[in-house]
Amino acid sequence: MSSPSTGAAGVETAAIIATVVVLVIKAIIIAYVCSKRARIKSSDVCPDSKFLTLTMHKFLNLMEREKPIRFTTQQLRIATDNFTNLLGSGGFGAVYKGIFSNGTIVAVKVLHGTSDKKIEEQFMAEVSTIGTVHHFNLVRLYGFCFERNLKALVYEFMTNGSLDKFLFSEDKKLGFEKLHEIAVGTAKGIAYLHEECQQRIIHYDIKPGNILLDAKYFPKVADFGLAKLCNREKTHVTMTGGRGTPGYAAPELWMPYPITHKCDVYSFGMLLFEIIGKRRNLDRTLPESQEWFPRWAWKKIEHGNLVELMIVCGIEKKDRDMAERMTKTALWCVQYRPESRPLMSIVVKMLEGALEIPAPSNPFAYLWMEPSEPNNNIPRHTIWTGSSCDSESSSVVTRSSLECATPIMRKYGIEMAST
Repeated sequence: MSSPSTGAAGVETAAIIATVVVLVIKAIIIAYVCSKRARIKSSDVCPDSKFLTLTMHKFLNLMEREKPIRFTTQQLRIATDNFTNLLGSGGFGAVYKGIFSNGTIVAVKVLHGTSDKKIEEQFMAEVSTIGTVHHFNLVRLYGFCFERNLKALVYEFMTNGSLDKFLFSEDKKLGFEKLHEIAVGTAKGIAYLHEECQQRIIHYDIKPGNILLDAKYFPKVADFGLAKLCNREKTHVTMTGGRGTPGYAAPELWMPYPITHKCDVYSFGMLLFEIIGKRRNLDRTLPESQEWFPRWAWKKIEHGNLVELMIVCGIEKKDRDMAERMTKTALWCVQYRPESRPLMSIVVKMLEGALEIPAPSNPFAYLWMEPSEPNNNIPRHTIWTGSSCDSESSSVVTRSSLECATPIMRKYGIEMAST
């Protein structure tokens, strides 16, 4: 017969075992319920999680593709069918149409040059500029090939080719509203290069042949073979030799003077004139007074004959306000002194009608000045013209007589020359 103490210990042990069993059963029930809920929750979110994973995978692949790809000669030979479909050629080399196995259509620009050094300079200029930036109005660089027998750049293919075909060809014309959209888009692309990139990019060769149009005629600035990166703190660029295309290149590009991004503004102004007139700026088949369109357009603006300008250019009445804005903007862009040209972001606002455009100064007075005329000891290349405060006509004046124009010019971001 067990003692009372032994019996008490047995009861206590049994109670502990019962408690443990109850806790274990509770734990099993809780685990089962949690597992059930987890399975239900998992089945609910599984499709989203899978979608998220696929989206992230796609995103990462896209980010990898944002960097220019290095292609081999063999890859480009296959894509271009051994370079058989020629799209165009020039001093830089030749451009061929190509298609990759995934269906992507490309334009392969094969670089040629008078020397390996020239080819390498152009190659580095294009890859280091357009290869590092992305904007809707800039042509996209997919990649490049740099091998002993082939230096090439692979760009997105632009279905409608270059703008010059639609300005200077009789059988290819665009409506004025579409041309205005092209002008605005081009201005936005240049403004991005000048004002929004980490390092300012100067293009140096803005002209219709370097504005490409996609299937919907949206413009993209192309051909960065002359482009140059410059530090924003450095306001001027030192250049050796002339750059750009005669007729579009700013005067300072052909002189031994400091260069700024305003040279692109000048070229854009010349491009605007060709869009307005739907003709080349210089056409020797026309009467002498109309031979150089920008100066002829200025004379019409100066003498208030805007309607005549519109009629000659074939611009319909509904588009005349738009055309007037474009003409005045062009005249500001081609001001002789770089400091008097507006920033490209201001040019965009002028073209869109977001800003009232002040009466432009005469940008061509330096061309008309006779050597016998007094110049107040100012070198000929620094003489410029503006509308004086008390005269409706424009004449050759010194910088100080233009101080009256400073407030309105400052309002629109047009810098005055320093005295």
